[in-house]
Amino acid sequence: MTRILVVEDEPDIALGLQDDLARQGYEVDTVGDGESAIRRASGESWDLILLDVMLPKIDGFEVCRELRRLRVRTPIILLTAKVQEAEKVLGLELGADDYVTKPFSPRELRARIKAVLRRVDDGPEGVERFGDVEVDFGRAEVRRKGVPVELTALELRVFVGHRGRVLTRAQLIDLAWESGVNVSDRVVDTHILNLRRKIETTPSEPRFIRGVRGIGYRFDG
Repeated sequence: MTRILVVEDEPDIALGLQDDLARQGYEVDTVGDGESAIRRASGESWDLILLDVMLPKIDGFEVCRELRRLRVRTPIILLTAKVQEAEKVLGLELGADDYVTKPFSPRELRARIKAVLRRVDDGPEGVERFGDVEVDFGRAEVRRKGVPVELTALELRVFVGHRGRVLTRAQLIDLAWESGVNVSDRVVDTHILNLRRKIETTPSEPRFIRGVRGIGYRFDG
């Protein structure tokens, strides 16, 4: 059974999420603060983490940062009332896989959960290598020169799965964030810059994730 950890400090919302997701067949547990989230997420095996940004003690951004520092590669969906694009970009740069803006409908959240889990299940398997980068899909880990980097395999799955093809920003949004999600071109470009900083020897002269003027990006790994 798919295990989901819900990190939400408002009891009514946490209970509502737990009940709704349990009815969908997921095994769900909840915690109400950042410290508990880090302890549970790093100490147990989960398939997905729903992480509220506004938490007591340690906010969701810091929880996300710490989990990735601890090499916890479980997919994370941020639940945020923050609508500024900069906040969304920050969450993605810290290693979150998606975000849902409050208030959201249960139907939307279910769709986003399925989309993230599907990207995990449907992408390339095994180990992919390009340059000095190794993407281990089984471990959901990325290594550069043998050293793990603060990046999940999920973040590279779309590009590795479409090697050599030019992907428009709209296609990247549909593939990485699911169609209908309100993600701007700027969010896509910022995410690409973040990926380049972590996998390219010279990010300003990318060798693997190349921009195609007027169209989008192509992965040449």
